[in-house]
Amino acid sequence: MIKFVKDLFIEALSKDPSQKNTSRTVPHGFYSYVTPKETKNPSFIHQNKALYKKIDPDTDLLKNSKLLDLLSGNKIPENSLPYSMNYGGHQFGHWAGQLGDGRAIHLGAVKLENSLWQLQLKGAGPTPYSRNADGLAVLRSSVREYLCSEAMQALGVPTTRALSLSLTGDLVLRDVLYNGNTAYEAGAVIARMAPCFIRFGSFELPANRGQINALEELTKATIKYHFPEIKTTGKEAYLEFFEIVCTRTAALIVEWQRVGFVHGVLNTDNMSILGLTIDYGPYGWLEPYDPNWTPNTTDAKESRYCFGNQSKVSLWNLYQLANAIYPLVEEAAPLEKILDLYKAHFEKGYCQMMCKKLGIKLREEHQKEKQEVLKLIATLEEVLVLTETDMTLFFRLLSSFNSKAFLAMDKKSPIASIFGPILIAFYTPEALVGIIKESWVTWITDYAKLLEKQGINAQLRLKNMNAVNPKYVLRNYMAQMAIEKAEKGDYSLVSELYELLQFPYEEQPSFENWFAKRPEWARNKIGCSALSCSS
Repeated sequence: MIKFVKDLFIEALSKDPSQKNTSRTVPHGFYSYVTPKETKNPSFIHQNKALYKKIDPDTDLLKNSKLLDLLSGNKIPENSLPYSMNYGGHQFGHWAGQLGDGRAIHLGAVKLENSLWQLQLKGAGPTPYSRNADGLAVLRSSVREYLCSEAMQALGVPTTRALSLSLTGDLVLRDVLYNGNTAYEAGAVIARMAPCFIRFGSFELPANRGQINALEELTKATIKYHFPEIKTTGKEAYLEFFEIVCTRTAALIVEWQRVGFVHGVLNTDNMSILGLTIDYGPYGWLEPYDPNWTPNTTDAKESRYCFGNQSKVSLWNLYQLANAIYPLVEEAAPLEKILDLYKAHFEKGYCQMMCKKLGIKLREEHQKEKQEVLKLIATLEEVLVLTETDMTLFFRLLSSFNSKAFLAMDKKSPIASIFGPILIAFYTPEALVGIIKESWVTWITDYAKLLEKQGINAQLRLKNMNAVNPKYVLRNYMAQMAIEKAEKGDYSLVSELYELLQFPYEEQPSFENWFAKRPEWARNKIGCSALSCSS
């Protein structure tokens, strides 16, 4: 059974002096004690057996009814004082004040191998931070987060983890599109884990309230328990802390861009201080490559959180974090210097990542060749949007590209011969004519010449490219199909996609049907093309 242990980090923070579990302003304290809401008839939909075995190798989680009660919120375990965190944040560029865990309740800390992780229930009932909402979650959003967080883990992207997904047996009233059409949906609870769920907004709230002692308390505790590599004290420690956060954030966004992931709602309260992907709401994966695409219907007009803007908006969020800790540093110049380093880290990381995706080398000492590489990357981003091109298929299929054969080919050959394996990645191959065809042929020619110049072994290139370009990602329509089946009581597709996404870089012949472009029926279907925050 799961054993909870003392969480010295939480104990180092001030708590809400009130015991009331009503929606309210919590003027003091970083967390409030709450009790999960009992559910009518809980049942497991899926369990992360591999992760659970790391917590408790001796218990069969499928046959343990006490575990179901625990992970659905029905029973509070021994040595557990459930709580929800208090934080603020900027939402869509505007200060939103106090936000907090509106539907997340922490059960406590557990040992995961050689470290402590916090175990949290999402959708387990109201908290003081629910803002007049019910604190519950529905099946569709819970399926999406459960599958996606574990897909990201397998892709090698820093993320929170998912331990289990369960039905509550209760119905929850929701307005999917915020258009006045409410309907009852199946309620669900997801048990998720992370070393820490502290966000940028956790620092913003006390800073905004002028509670400098509380801000210092949080920063010192965060450094002590989650950044043990920092050995300095005072202002030096705060600056080192901020630099690590900036570096980890830059690395995280590079990983998102590598796999084509769009978070959808990068408010400061949705950004982890540890550089983890957190709060899977209206996320999505690029299908046709489009830097301006956002999966969030609330963001449809401004596209603030679109794919191509994720690095810039993350920098904006880091500026807000810098403003929050400024009272501890009392100097703007060193914070600004670190923010400039974020830009450099991201640009360097992005370039290195794209070179790996393309199977080419970035040889810094060869300045002329380096400029060719940078131009090749920039031009690719331009040609990818000339006609709908599936990002995942394009990069995966590019690993089989034969540069020697292409350079020897007559460029007046049929497009099937010219484009070879990557032709499958185009949604409308018939559009590859005129200037679009010419632009692509020019890029492919430059790519082939660079591969030949660098003398890269074809088999080694294929192996290296396939290690960074996934064959399978959680496409929006796939998640929606699993949700629609689950809403009918059939969880087989949830299980199938979970298994598929554990090995995203492997060929998996039995799952080859999922290596395909988005079907036309999913182009504008709700849940497949865009989602609301209520999703």
